[in-house]
Amino acid sequence: MSARITETNPKPIASVAVDPITLEIIESALRNARNEMDATLIRTALSPGIREQGDAFPLIADRKGRMVVGQFGSFIDGFLRSYAGEIEEGDIILVNDPYACEGAVSHLNDLLCIMPIYRDGRLVAWSAMFGHMTDVGGMVPGSLPTNSGSVFEEGLRLPPVKLYRKGELQEDILSIAANSSRMPEWLRADLHAIVAACRVAARRVQELCDRFGEDVFLSTLDELLERNRRAMLSLITRAVSETPVSFEDYLCDDGKGAGPFKIKCSMWREGERVILDFEGTDPQSESSINFYMNENMFKMFFGIYMIMVFDPQVLFNDGFYDHVEVRIPEGSLLRPKFPAALSCRTHALGRIFDVLGALLGQKTPEFLNAAGFSSSPHLMYSGHDSQGKWFQLFQIGFGGIPGRPFGDGPDGHSLWPGFTNVPNEFLERYFPMLIERYETVPDSGGAGLHRGGNGIRMSYRFLEAGMISIHDDRWFIPPWGVNGGEPGKRSSKLLERADGERIVLPAKCDRIQVGPGDVLHYITWGGAGWGDPLQRDPALVAKEVRRGLVTVAGARDYGVVVDAAGLLDQQATAQLRARMIAERGPDHGKDIFNRGPSIDALRESCLQETGLPAPVQPAWRNRVGASA
Repeated sequence: MSARITETNPKPIASVAVDPITLEIIESALRNARNEMDATLIRTALSPGIREQGDAFPLIADRKGRMVVGQFGSFIDGFLRSYAGEIEEGDIILVNDPYACEGAVSHLNDLLCIMPIYRDGRLVAWSAMFGHMTDVGGMVPGSLPTNSGSVFEEGLRLPPVKLYRKGELQEDILSIAANSSRMPEWLRADLHAIVAACRVAARRVQELCDRFGEDVFLSTLDELLERNRRAMLSLITRAVSETPVSFEDYLCDDGKGAGPFKIKCSMWREGERVILDFEGTDPQSESSINFYMNENMFKMFFGIYMIMVFDPQVLFNDGFYDHVEVRIPEGSLLRPKFPAALSCRTHALGRIFDVLGALLGQKTPEFLNAAGFSSSPHLMYSGHDSQGKWFQLFQIGFGGIPGRPFGDGPDGHSLWPGFTNVPNEFLERYFPMLIERYETVPDSGGAGLHRGGNGIRMSYRFLEAGMISIHDDRWFIPPWGVNGGEPGKRSSKLLERADGERIVLPAKCDRIQVGPGDVLHYITWGGAGWGDPLQRDPALVAKEVRRGLVTVAGARDYGVVVDAAGLLDQQATAQLRARMIAERGPDHGKDIFNRGPSIDALRESCLQETGLPAPVQPAWRNRVGASA
């Protein structure tokens, strides 16, 4: 089964030589077109998740579907393999079912539009974008149920269908999608905004073809992809060993009381090809934390990590994919069998970045990042206001970026660099709530030569009765430090009722009823530290105490003594550091990774430290991919 592409112009594309100046002009124009796609979307969407936070991802690909500019890697080849219909000029394909597009999108909230770009009757490129819809139906407002048992419970499932057929909007398709949403106006507006962004890219591609001709344009894309292949091949042969390395990390729980869930990956090189093998990853969950991982998406994650760490000047695209092989066991957490639930996949998706960083850094620890804010925790708040009008908020939380070889991790940042925070003024204007606190959480970043970024505390006072849902992780197993750095602090959620009752909420929960005057303290986790904290400049630690980033007690983790005003006591600091060094065991500093207490120890202390019972060891009916 594969798509049938209609072209009315049989003239073949000629491969021609492209001079460096033309190459640079077209490359820059495509970068700008990708940025213009984002700007168009943000200016025309309605939902705060897209308009304010930028939860959408564009790409422009060549005629074969290979991404030339973008962020998530190309998913068009998977779509072309799974779509059995005909593709014609003016068509725009809409899909949101991960199982129908090889994981091109990974849960139902992400609506993906794919647009073929034609020039004089020939296919010359593709544009595509997907964005997170606030609601697509399902069991709970927000369409992200923590306790769903199958994808059927999570909302509208659209296979690849034509939203536009030969340039004509198929109103029935749009009506079906909007009718399934609790926020139909937002869905309509956001979907039209995605289409507009794809059309902007198409216009810019056509303008480049007008200026340079199709042969030069497409030959340039070939060269950009080939240039990336050469650069990545050089990086791969230098940075990836033929000796296998492995790493494993965990999701804390599944929202139903079981956990943790292991993600394991091994990496090695065979000649010019990197193998990334997820054998040993736990089997799929019976809840919604599964992540149906698209292989090309993971290849792009791998490429981004390689480029950002070793050579940030390289333009990343799909050109290197033939040099990466990804092996994912069927029936595992990362390749669940239909109809496994997928709505809470964001935690596994984020944890992939920690695993990748650990794999790539083992050969060169000096380039290794610690573990950080590897998720996109969600808050949903919905109900009827005093006028009887339905309101529904979807917001992504921020946390601490890990300590890095070249400096501290930023405080209160998103996993995705392009995401921005929803302004508190926006929340208070459009939703019945007050933001009473929005602040860094001192000491939540792990201590190190380079400190992990702090998490944040948002305190929401609800003004109307409603219901909240929370999706978060890293409340049980902390993010790990590296090269002597300390783990970051864990996340927590506390609900203070208007009558004074205090309730510790799980990291994953739905249908929590709140009333006027209730306050939710939403506390995210910090990034872990990099390097020996006793090597950090004491004056810098003292400054951070004065700025509220580190407490007086937290400064002692760096061997630094300050008073309540943040004034440094140099003599006491020297004495404390000398004592701490003397008390270190003989094995101190030998391990690259500092995970903190063992899982068994965390279980024993869980209730006392978190206020929540420890998750129980998962049991699987089908143990495909399970470790021994």
